[in-house]
Amino acid sequence: MFGLETISALMAKHGLAVIAPIAVLEGPIVTVIAAWLASQNLFSVWSVAIIVILADLVGDLGLYSLGRWGLNRMPKKWRDRLGLSRARLVSAARHFQSKGIKTLVFGKLTHSAGAPVLVAAGVARMNFWVFMLTNLIATIPKSLAFVALGYWLGSHIGKIDSWLSTGSLILLVVIALGATIWFYRRKRSHS
Repeated sequence: MFGLETISALMAKHGLAVIAPIAVLEGPIVTVIAAWLASQNLFSVWSVAIIVILADLVGDLGLYSLGRWGLNRMPKKWRDRLGLSRARLVSAARHFQSKGIKTLVFGKLTHSAGAPVLVAAGVARMNFWVFMLTNLIATIPKSLAFVALGYWLGSHIGKIDSWLSTGSLILLVVIALGATIWFYRRKRSHS
């Protein structure tokens, strides 16, 4: 959405006030940049950590809300195209009742699966407080890891951005491949 130089310039010029809204949209790379600026004594590193954790939770809440309240606004034709039948929604609700915490932690820590998992939690109407507490617990170490990365290696922001993009893409391919194998084996065992 924004170039790395633009993000850095906005943060350096406008301070902590712009970190939260940009972090909601751009995520880890914003955390790395903000932490690097903190290492240059432009911000307090603890202020950066708190802001990016809160911004991450706001983004999670937005995706959860999209799933929970956006589904009813979606035309039935679109829901059918997405395979969101009543039976699938009931199945998703059961999954999030029994394995919701594990699924959320997986989505948060893999980053690649994050948005679909958060939306699915909303679609499944996962308990809001369990959802928020689980995301908080998963967000803290993830955000602190990106703060540490930015604080110590932020001067290599171009490489870090490339590593994050490549890592997310590889993880997405591995997840898709794993899901395909799982569905294939499941279908084969039911035949």
